[in-house]
Amino acid sequence: ATVVRLLQFENHWYSRHTRLLSTGPVSIDEVCLMHCVFLFIGQAYKTTLFRNVQQMAYSLIEYRSQIVSGTLPKDDLVELKKKVTAKIDYGNRILGLDLVVRDEAGNMLDPDQTSTVNLFRAHETASRSVDDRIQEEKSRLQNLETRRQTLFSTVHTYSLLMNLKNFVCNIGEDAELLMSLYDPDQSEFISENFLVRWDSMGMPKEIEKLNNLPALFTDLSSSVLMRPRLFLVCQIIRVGSMELKEGKKSTGGLRRPFGVAVMDVTDVAHGKTDDEDKQHFIPFHVAFAASGSSDLFACLLAGLFVTLKLLPGDLAQVRKDYPHFVDRSTAIVRKMGFPEIILPGIVRNDFYITLVQGEFDRGKKKTPKNVEVILSVHDDNGTVFPGAGYDGISEYKSVIYYQVKQPCWNETVKVTIPIEDVCRCHLRMMFRHRSSQDSRDKSEKPFGMAFVNLMRADGTTLKDGRHELIVYKVDGKKSEDAKVYLGLPATWSDVEERERQTGKQFHHTGAIPVTKDSFQITTLTCSTKLTQNVDLLGLLNWRSNPEDLEQNLQRLMEVEGAEIVKFLQDTLDALFNIMMETSEKDTYDTLVFNALVFIITLIGDIKFQHFNPVLETYISKHFSATLGPKMCVVFFLLLRINVLFPADCRDVLLPLVTDQLSGQLDDYSCKPDYEACVQLLSTVLDHLDRKDVVRVWKNSVTGKLKHPGHYLACMTAILKQMDDMHYAHYFNTFKTRLDIIDFLMETFHMFMDLMGNVFPADWMVMNLVQMQVFLRAIIQYSDVLNKFFLEPAHFNKPLWDNYFLLTVAFITHKTLQLETFSQEKRTKILNKYADMRKIMGFKIKEMWNNLGQNKIIFIPAMVGPILEVTLVPEPELRKDTIPIFFDMMQCEHNFSPGRTFEKNELITKLDQEVEGGRGDEQYKVLLEKTLLEYCRRHRYLSQSGEELALLLSSLLENLLAYRTITHDESPEHRMSCTVNLLLTRYLYKLRDLHLDCENYTEAAFTLLLHAELLEWSDKPCAPHLIPRDGQHQWTQQELKERLFQEIICYLDKGKMWEKAIELGKQLAKMHESHMFDFVELSRLLKQQAQFYENIMHSMRPQPEYFAVGYYGLGFPSFLRNKMFIYRGKEYEWLEEFSGRLLSQFPSAVRMTSTAPPGTTSLNCADIQCFTVKPSLSVPHQFKDKGVPEQILKRLNVTASYFIDVNAVFQTMWIERTTYITAYRFPGILKWFEVKSVSVEELSPLENAIETMESTNEKVSNLVQKQACDPSLSINPLSMMLNGIVDAAVMGGWPTMRRLAFFNDTFIQQHPEDHERLEVLKQLIALQMPLLADGIHIHGEKATEQLKPLHNRLVTCFHELREKVERQYGVVTLVRCQMQTQFNPKEVPRSTWSVSDIIKVRVRTLRLLSEYFKNMTYVPRSEESVFKPNIDFY
Repeated sequence: ATVVRLLQFENHWYSRHTRLLSTGPVSIDEVCLMHCVFLFIGQAYKTTLFRNVQQMAYSLIEYRSQIVSGTLPKDDLVELKKKVTAKIDYGNRILGLDLVVRDEAGNMLDPDQTSTVNLFRAHETASRSVDDRIQEEKSRLQNLETRRQTLFSTVHTYSLLMNLKNFVCNIGEDAELLMSLYDPDQSEFISENFLVRWDSMGMPKEIEKLNNLPALFTDLSSSVLMRPRLFLVCQIIRVGSMELKEGKKSTGGLRRPFGVAVMDVTDVAHGKTDDEDKQHFIPFHVAFAASGSSDLFACLLAGLFVTLKLLPGDLAQVRKDYPHFVDRSTAIVRKMGFPEIILPGIVRNDFYITLVQGEFDRGKKKTPKNVEVILSVHDDNGTVFPGAGYDGISEYKSVIYYQVKQPCWNETVKVTIPIEDVCRCHLRMMFRHRSSQDSRDKSEKPFGMAFVNLMRADGTTLKDGRHELIVYKVDGKKSEDAKVYLGLPATWSDVEERERQTGKQFHHTGAIPVTKDSFQITTLTCSTKLTQNVDLLGLLNWRSNPEDLEQNLQRLMEVEGAEIVKFLQDTLDALFNIMMETSEKDTYDTLVFNALVFIITLIGDIKFQHFNPVLETYISKHFSATLGPKMCVVFFLLLRINVLFPADCRDVLLPLVTDQLSGQLDDYSCKPDYEACVQLLSTVLDHLDRKDVVRVWKNSVTGKLKHPGHYLACMTAILKQMDDMHYAHYFNTFKTRLDIIDFLMETFHMFMDLMGNVFPADWMVMNLVQMQVFLRAIIQYSDVLNKFFLEPAHFNKPLWDNYFLLTVAFITHKTLQLETFSQEKRTKILNKYADMRKIMGFKIKEMWNNLGQNKIIFIPAMVGPILEVTLVPEPELRKDTIPIFFDMMQCEHNFSPGRTFEKNELITKLDQEVEGGRGDEQYKVLLEKTLLEYCRRHRYLSQSGEELALLLSSLLENLLAYRTITHDESPEHRMSCTVNLLLTRYLYKLRDLHLDCENYTEAAFTLLLHAELLEWSDKPCAPHLIPRDGQHQWTQQELKERLFQEIICYLDKGKMWEKAIELGKQLAKMHESHMFDFVELSRLLKQQAQFYENIMHSMRPQPEYFAVGYYGLGFPSFLRNKMFIYRGKEYEWLEEFSGRLLSQFPSAVRMTSTAPPGTTSLNCADIQCFTVKPSLSVPHQFKDKGVPEQILKRLNVTASYFIDVNAVFQTMWIERTTYITAYRFPGILKWFEVKSVSVEELSPLENAIETMESTNEKVSNLVQKQACDPSLSINPLSMMLNGIVDAAVMGGWPTMRRLAFFNDTFIQQHPEDHERLEVLKQLIALQMPLLADGIHIHGEKATEQLKPLHNRLVTCFHELREKVERQYGVVTLVRCQMQTQFNPKEVPRSTWSVSDIIKVRVRTLRLLSEYFKNMTYVPRSEESVFKPNIDFY
């Protein structure tokens, strides 16, 4: 079986459906193609396209099943094939596929066996047919809503589309959902029931329709929809035990009422709301007494989700106008009754039986019975007909009401019986008590029976309305014998009728006893062939009783009009048959005529005027009688006579025709009749065996034509018929070389204008024929160029330029790009036409080589065109044309040494072509390999050629990476690729990316690269230096100043004021010394002053730095197996950064180690991410000066970053890994690649020195901040002091004390560390005065709540200082004489002296040594102090 999988868009999700097609072999002669469609997914705007193609696929499936059935007559089969081909052609067009041209029989045309003119005409006809169909469809779609509003005011039949999305209720047993339309004011159901079966797991039993259960309520008249109120009612029937949660021995399969859901759909019916996508929730109301449900809360949350849409028209019209809404899976729910219009040909024979109510005696039982009604259809012999209820079941079982004496069901059952069987069928209802216990229920037998005939004795059907049925007692087999009970009355009205006719009273104790029970039903007959009117029935069956025909014709005028219009076609058929079959007599002519006038007048009445289309349809299509004598229809067959010119006539006629055409087509013609010319030319070309017209197309007229396709087809036909002799003869007719130049130039331009610009893109066959003919012509012109215009004396550069441009346009034409086609299409083209690009490419190389010394004049103009050819993805073509670049290099070297025009042009054009989508990795490899191979064999170009080859390869790699990543969602990836292409226009692309991510500092440094290319001079800017959006002719100074202003603005936003000041100084100097613009100078100086203020007072958080490694083949080439250092955003920590990083690579795995991965993970995608610290160094000009921290933090720019591993300095050495980046931060990116990695080990002693130094620095900085700003919170200071003097967890002296550095054993074993030990002692001693000032400030700021903590700190500090001074001596800090930014009177001397004096920024042992050389140390025993020999440090 053939399987077609369609993806359907529904509520922004796609659900998969499977359709199994009819099986069977399909022969080629049947010309029936299965049009398999796979549509693009993900965009909502293609939903309509999908649904249209889906409907076409369904139609093709149906057509195929008809064809393979083999039952169609030959004429019908031909017509069906035409429908199939028309449908396929239309589908090809809307899907953007090629147009297929066919002959009258539907077979595809072979261009080799068809003349070019006929081939063009076939394309034109097929295209016009498809265009008309598309235009019709577009008009239909565009006017659909307008037409919908119009239809609602004129159309009398509507349909309501309902889609059940979900039913939420935990019943625990199987359930049936019965959905129908209901009129609450009339208390009547309007439609049939739409049945949905739900399983005990809460899912539809047709699981493939999950969340998509559509139903179409049809035949709704305007009078129905305009009722005051209209409800959508859903009855939920539980199928299981008598009560929920009963045991295993309980009776199963009982239909019990569970609840109901009701929604007011009046607004939808009145057209006030129309949103088919809106899901309406209908709450569910539980019948607690009947269901026995105990989960009340779950029931309160239960309900249905549905969508609704009102559609104008009956079922056929809706399927035509709204195929995307109504398909084969849509259930059809009819109105219980006739629509307002009954079209001819519609056959319907439905009986609606409603079980209304009953009253049943409980008999010997103490409680009322649990009555179940079993409805079935039987014939006269008692045989069961499968037509009762849904799906044509043999019997229908009603709902059971528990212990109810007078159950009221109101269940409507649809009974469908073939028309011919209605006369012998009747309905039988059996009544049975159902027990909740399975063992008792099996012993329960039916206790009552009722029946009713569907057709009365006079041939009419059962009257619509309520019927009181007689309930007979089921006693023995008599009650089930149809021959017995059919002789008894069925209803109490039948009893009254029988008693009135016989005069005898009905005995309740007859063959079958009558019970005291009562039972009522209502019936509704909806049949287009069976009537309840005796007079109308007599007319329709007039042949059975011809003696009553006159009476029936007279009584027809008394029949109710509504009954006549129901059977309009049958009535008209009967009247016309009476007229024809009784034409020999005039007895009935007047009566029939009067009857026809009556019917036409009836339909003309305003009440039935909407049946006018039915009458018109009947007259045009359903006229079943033959009126009057048969008319002989004469058909005139217009044949087009194809006169084939005899050979002797051709020599006479052809010169005359060509002269006339040439005279008309000449430019100096007064009023050329181009339309007449093309018709004459087409006829000649289509009928000639020998095509000797060779001068007709000398002058190009395409620019003057309304329909150039006709003329292009004629010209193609002429060229196709010319051989080498014709070309030679034609060129011999030119008198001078100038005439040939004019002709070739005009032809080259005309060819370029005509290639692919005349015939539509889907005319693939016509375009290929044109290109094939043009190829042969261009090859002929190549020989002419070689023959007449190659010698220096006659060389014509413009002519050769146009030739090369034409050949390049030919090769790059979209019609010939085979790689863009499917494999099957590509194979067909290659087999029939070969790859014409290769043929033309070889010709280009040949013609280039023929140029000789003239090559140099085509450089660099021909670099771009040749590059286009080499970029065509055809390996042989590339191999043959890439060497032309080396030949150009040779020409430049031989004729113009030092020129680099080719190099610059190659770079520029390569950039443009790759950005346009051309080029691939294979081209990069082949280009590099070919150029290196040729250059290395050359004596003088080996070095420069190799450099160019590698440069082009690198540039191409970066361009391809950039193109690949252009549409990537990650701006970081796009930045990484853009930064590798530091051409001017890519700088601005990188800037825009930074601005989108608010990376203002990086945007500034990016523009600075452009500014640094410019000079402070009045020289004009070269083209490659002008911004992409710059239309102004800038001087370099003007552009540089403009860039500086923009850069300073970005630096200000990025809080990089130091760099902004540096650039501002350059601008200020220019305005002061060269431009003399003091107004601008004033503004710049004010701006600098503001920047200085910002440096000192604005909050600038220090960014974190992260090392990131990308390992494995799962990453792009520009990231793969590389490590980078990232500059984080403000307040961005490692977890946030790594989460942002992993979101760009969802399949990547984050490594937990800082070591590089092994080879086992190279095929995966592993990301390594950890924090690193910058290796800061104090600039020389700031050494030995008290520079504020705000200044130093932003000046310590470095390209070195490190991480320490195993930093437990008491027992282990430290492994410090240092990463050197390619560039310093900040820069043009927020990350730079790591270029080198070094690893060193630090001894525990060196680690201790660094730790003490870091702690002292932190204490000094914090004390300084607290002294300068009394408003700062004291909490950070409290934590630091407590950690050092008490807990000893932050690197203070108590931690150092536990080290074994100062014992005699360590000193003897490590004499080389003596100097380091002294430094450590001095750092420990230096910490005491820092802590003392911190304790002093803490005491002044401490609140009453912090006094206990402060007292504890003072006690611990005194103990600590005593031990330190006893072992390591005393260090006293002396205040230097300096100006500070705060008032020293406001701060105690001990406090501000620390903040002014202590600036220990030691980073290496050498610096520490230099520091202590300026100090004098006296042992403690002599009461000496540590005094600096300098005033300030």
